[in-house]
Amino acid sequence: MASFDLKEHPHRRFNPLTREWVLVSPHRTQRPWLGQVEKVATEIPPTYDPACYMCPGNARAAGARNPKYEGTLVFDNDYPALLAGTPEGSLDDGGLIIARSESGICRVVCFSPRHDLTVSRMQPDELRTVVKVWAEQYEQLGAVPFINYVQIFENRGAMMGASNPHPHGQIWASASIPNEPSKEQLAMQTYESSHKSCLLCDYLTRERELDQRMVFENQHFSALVPFWAIWPFETLVISRRHSSSMSDLSSGERDGLADILKRLTTRYDRLFDISFPYSMGFHQRPTDGLAHPEWHLHAHFYPPLLRSATVRKFMVGYEMLGTPQRDITAETAAARLREMKD
Repeated sequence: MASFDLKEHPHRRFNPLTREWVLVSPHRTQRPWLGQVEKVATEIPPTYDPACYMCPGNARAAGARNPKYEGTLVFDNDYPALLAGTPEGSLDDGGLIIARSESGICRVVCFSPRHDLTVSRMQPDELRTVVKVWAEQYEQLGAVPFINYVQIFENRGAMMGASNPHPHGQIWASASIPNEPSKEQLAMQTYESSHKSCLLCDYLTRERELDQRMVFENQHFSALVPFWAIWPFETLVISRRHSSSMSDLSSGERDGLADILKRLTTRYDRLFDISFPYSMGFHQRPTDGLAHPEWHLHAHFYPPLLRSATVRKFMVGYEMLGTPQRDITAETAAARLREMKD
């Protein structure tokens, strides 16, 4: 009987951050694709769009007008998912039907006044300014008494729900800790308690030793395809020093974060020769007033494209009802990303 091989045989991989499993089926990469094929836009937008509600000087949907900004712009979302004035309340019907009110603040961060740019096409000093704004917003929103978590994220591309191509991201600051960082927090606390060390510090050390899923790194940050990746070209960006939030980063580390974001998104664009769609978000220390020494700053990139510029990855069927599943292994994805020049 043949011996087990991660490159050939179906297997499950464990995610120590969420304590969940993903099913990997490397043998399925040979099957023909007969599913949905996406239309991918390849035209670059104009530098200024008079109809864009994020461009300088333009009116937004709710009536406010943007200043003629030259760098970044931050404004409260005109249609926020969370409201600061939500009244407190709860519902508990015998422990079966349960609801609790949720307060929060939602903001939009325009990365540049230029409508045609993406993170990959921005200059390092421009991205450094974006990192500075993210850190400032994390500290400012985190200081609001009822805010216990600040989620910074970017949806890039229409297929990821970004209705406007203007380079921008969002910040949702909430009274409760969202599901994914809450699971990660429990995992990091449990690991620190049993190992007396940081989960992501130890994981990054091991990945650098194995050098199978590393994509690239600079002095301050590493980019890799995690062993437990679900999305086809999912990556994890980890600070090399144990830092729990953006506010802990030195000036040099902020430069390093800007550098790795530009280089990684450039590789994504060149992988399929398009402006590559993705959802990206930072996970960092909650702002609930506790020290949280277990937390380690990192970012997740979730790109939906599977095998070409038009074949998309959906979570359906078994993945919704059973366990997330992938065909392309983390090692294969990392190798392809390493081949791209940044």
